[in-house]
Amino acid sequence: MPPTLASLVHHSALKLTVRAGEERLDTAVRWAHVSELADPVPYMEGGELLLFTALKLDAEDPEAMRRYVKRLAGAGVVGLGFAVGVNYDAVPQALLDAAREEEFPLLEVPRRTPFIAISKAVSAAIAADQYRAVTAGFAAQRELTKQALSGGPEGLLGALAGQVDGWAALYDASGAVVAAAPEWAGRRAARLVADVERLRERPAPASAVVGGSEQHGGGDEDRVELHSLGTGRRPRAALAVGTAAALGTAERYALHSAIALLTLTTERSRSLHSAEQRIGAAVLRMLLAGEPEHARTVAGDLYGGLLDAPFRMIVAEVASASAGRAHADGHARVALDKPERPAPGTGAAAVAASGDPLTGLADVVEAAAARSGEAVLVVPDGDRLVLLAADGGASTGACTQYAEALETARLTQREQGGTGEDDELVVGLSAPAGPIAAATAYKQAEQALSVARRRGRALVEHEEVAAGSVVPLLADDAVRAFADGLLRALKDHDATGRGDLVASLRAWLSRHGQWDAAAADLGVHRHTLRYRMRRVEEILGRSLDDPDVRMELWLALKVTSAGGE
Repeated sequence: MPPTLASLVHHSALKLTVRAGEERLDTAVRWAHVSELADPVPYMEGGELLLFTALKLDAEDPEAMRRYVKRLAGAGVVGLGFAVGVNYDAVPQALLDAAREEEFPLLEVPRRTPFIAISKAVSAAIAADQYRAVTAGFAAQRELTKQALSGGPEGLLGALAGQVDGWAALYDASGAVVAAAPEWAGRRAARLVADVERLRERPAPASAVVGGSEQHGGGDEDRVELHSLGTGRRPRAALAVGTAAALGTAERYALHSAIALLTLTTERSRSLHSAEQRIGAAVLRMLLAGEPEHARTVAGDLYGGLLDAPFRMIVAEVASASAGRAHADGHARVALDKPERPAPGTGAAAVAASGDPLTGLADVVEAAAARSGEAVLVVPDGDRLVLLAADGGASTGACTQYAEALETARLTQREQGGTGEDDELVVGLSAPAGPIAAATAYKQAEQALSVARRRGRALVEHEEVAAGSVVPLLADDAVRAFADGLLRALKDHDATGRGDLVASLRAWLSRHGQWDAAAADLGVHRHTLRYRMRRVEEILGRSLDDPDVRMELWLALKVTSAGGE
């Protein structure tokens, strides 16, 4: 520990005597400084033991001494050392009274003890403390390295918590707690997820200090440091360390060692990530080409388990990229000879932006897969992302939750008068499928993606498309314009009060052309209905005997009804 006033008093060679402030001798001394200025405060930083002889001060003036001592105490000076036998034979009473009034430590320095001896003693004690801290830091580094090699991140966190006499927790790329030590620290760490998310929005390396009870209202008095982990601009993980007080030098050495080791542990090398990505792309390409056995062979242990159970094909892209796009066939679409998504932590500009929804989705899905121990295949394909995830697994659930959270935020923004972002995420999920039906699953995911884009939804599952009505799929401006144009002449006729042709046409089509049933629905004679249908044919110039005409008219009526007309 650093030198204190008490350690200087107990130093046998200095022969210092305590004259005031006995209760505050445990205060640490950052330096010993000599000054005879009437006001040395502008040159103080705080933590100093000020040595003086009152060469330029009237140490017998009570008011002057009161102002002098009060100003030093307010500046953070920890004590005064007054040399007797130089200008004054004894400590002046005015100085003594002022120090006692402020409860300010006042040490009497004998004539035979030079100020430089005190300065040397303080300097030597500080150097010894720093040496002990460095030595302890190296020992902590060796212990942390040993634990990282034998026990992984969990062992390293346990060792770090012991080194800092507190707790430690590790967060993954999605901000979820993946490990904590001691075990109870997981609950504390979970309450800091929002702070970790804010930290991840800053380029790595980044750090923040979070207060305990004041910010989180949980009655915790600990001081928490958050540090991002990663070698590139986008952090891949985060470390939280909670302690009762600010970290000392030795604890700081241990923390920095842990950050370096955890970065090595959590960061996969660029070459390894690229290799896994190429394998995943090859597996997906073979599945879409109808070669499941070859895909199994290439997948090996890395992705093989994913092909042994039903999986979901997921296609995601941003709305700005999907606007006006003409999609190719599924297996032609996944060319996979484009540049791969840069490995985590490479700092590539395309991925570094924290607001990239595709990168965010990939991070969330991969983190969920890592936590659950399941395989997930993530393949960037130009401006879209293709995923293969276990049906009902953690990865599929994480994808759904991520999209739902985005959609909720999107709706809230619109309710508050916002217009929404151009880079809104849209996701399509296929029905559960196996390796043989991978190409069909990909087409299903693309169809669901198209519906999500049309409906302004963040995510649509293929089951929704297959089980619902076709009418909502036609709810866009082009279809409404067609319906309005087809029915406009009939509506204009009805507006003049010369009949109710639109309602009569709807009733007749809904009864499949059965005159009596449709006339009964309208409350008119069947001859009246026949006359109205002839007028419809005359006005439209089209025959109702044509099934295509009846289909177009029925869809037009349904679209206008869905629009509230």
